[in-house]
Amino acid sequence: MTDSTTRSYPLFSEQNSAEAVNARIGPNVAPRTAQVAAAVVRHLHAAVKEIEPTHEEWLAAIRFLTETGQKCTDWRQEFILLSDVLGVSMLVDAINHRRPGNATENTILGPFFVDGVPTLPAGANICLDGKGEPLVVSGTVSDTEGRPVAGATIDVWQTNDDGYYDVQQKGVQPEGNLRGKFESGAQGEFWFRTVRPRDYPIPDDGPVGKLLATLGRHPNRAAHIHFMIRAPGYETVITHIFSPDCPYLAEDTVFGVKESLIGEFEKVDDAREGKIYGYEGPFWKTARSFVLERSEN
Repeated sequence: MTDSTTRSYPLFSEQNSAEAVNARIGPNVAPRTAQVAAAVVRHLHAAVKEIEPTHEEWLAAIRFLTETGQKCTDWRQEFILLSDVLGVSMLVDAINHRRPGNATENTILGPFFVDGVPTLPAGANICLDGKGEPLVVSGTVSDTEGRPVAGATIDVWQTNDDGYYDVQQKGVQPEGNLRGKFESGAQGEFWFRTVRPRDYPIPDDGPVGKLLATLGRHPNRAAHIHFMIRAPGYETVITHIFSPDCPYLAEDTVFGVKESLIGEFEKVDDAREGKIYGYEGPFWKTARSFVLERSEN
């Protein structure tokens, strides 16, 4: 017998397992928290019923998640890698960035962004280790009406020609190698010098790498340069430029490639043009126009 202040819960069974768990969510829980928790329980229980794991298999899954957490450090987030390789990062990003047709498409941030890098003058060379094929990147920042956005902040970062970000090789690469921050000019213009991006494997020495191998998948990302474009009054854009001839465009391990983000790279072997950009030998050029959507906030 129960009084009016006591809640009655259904008893647990295989058939009503999710309902039994969700019935215990308190009446004063925030609605969004209750919605998310209930959905996770429903889908998790449905997956378990479909898979019918043995006790040993379920313990293996728990060990996998434990090892994933233990692999995390200040600069390496193994759970982000797990989210990335399962396509969840890209799905969450797509849901949260449904933009007008001409606005620049987003892709994933990745785990190696570093905030607070110094602002550099237009034309600065962010390659500090001298490795790789020289590349000039130029472009503009505008709004969806085609008007230039002056003073936009353009953060850029990429791996070096060995396939590592500077934070992965502290004491090996120069600090801040292949990172920079630039501001767009009065007509929204910007440019800088770097090196042509290359494909590289995500860190695969941990549980996520083992998972990929178990699934018969490679750990390679398509060659790209990261960009984050911010301007007051506009939605922040986190995106890439992908190299058009990279063999991993169709099978980027984190599903980050979108057709609109594949760039055009031009090989230049003209001494007069090279002198303009400070190069004595051949180099590459690519241009990209970033289109920002007005913020509703």
